[in-house]
Amino acid sequence: MHFAITHPMHSHPYNPELVTGPGIAAVASAAETAGFGGFGFTDHPAPTQRWLESGGHDALDPFVAMSYAAAHTTTMRLIPNIVVLPYRNPFVVAKAGASLDLVSGGRFTLAVGVGYLKREFDALGVGFDERAELFEESLRVIREIWTADDVTFEGKHFHAKGITAHPKPLSTPHPPIWIGGNTSAARARVAAHGQGWCPFRAPAVLAQTARTAALESLEHLAHGVDDLRRRLDEAGRDPAGVDVAFTNDVGGSPGDDDFDADAFLSGVDDLEKVGVTWIQVAVPGDSLTHALEAIDRFGAEVIAAR
Repeated sequence: MHFAITHPMHSHPYNPELVTGPGIAAVASAAETAGFGGFGFTDHPAPTQRWLESGGHDALDPFVAMSYAAAHTTTMRLIPNIVVLPYRNPFVVAKAGASLDLVSGGRFTLAVGVGYLKREFDALGVGFDERAELFEESLRVIREIWTADDVTFEGKHFHAKGITAHPKPLSTPHPPIWIGGNTSAARARVAAHGQGWCPFRAPAVLAQTARTAALESLEHLAHGVDDLRRRLDEAGRDPAGVDVAFTNDVGGSPGDDDFDADAFLSGVDDLEKVGVTWIQVAVPGDSLTHALEAIDRFGAEVIAAR
């Protein structure tokens, strides 16, 4: 089992300590020292004020911030949580991803999702109702431009002829692609294009807001993993080569006074049994000191105990 964290910008307004270079470096370095295997940032280039005031959060540009974190770490993977792929031209995403993979020594994982905030799509000039089509085409473009030269692509949304984008990523055949979402469509995309599935815990109300399927229990997750494995088998792919990332809500949150490491570890065992290979861990973002304390404690009480 591997553990990953997202840089703890959980609120609006954010804590200013967390968006300085030294703050990012401190969190990334502490996470690597504690034994975390992955570190990343969220992706909200143009959220609305209404969303921010309703529980949303501020965000740094994930590629810029991950590059800075890469310069202050040596082993952790850089895993965004997540890049909203339809927001960007896929050739630009491929260039940013290849560059990050190179400068990090082959440590980049491209975790992507379809997105759900309509007004953010509107602000970026991207057709909200076309986001699934954009996502599918973008996945095809990115994989092809990462692995081939003289690429010609004719899709509904993207057209290119004779494109060669060097330097290529360091990872072979390309950086892993993780695909977010709780739906059967998301799992079908993993079977066709991905090396990882990253669903998220979503009660019915949250699922409706995020425009995805509800996922409320370990049983729901197990059903999704079984469905993914079936799809991978049908595609002639080995399910053992595809990661599953999820959260663990047993034992509380690191940084809370009542965090129960033993209970958390029991939850980890249950998730591992259904096929989870990565656990996303939330750390507090109220201060840099509190975040670092929570990371150190989690490393000592959970990661070191595995």
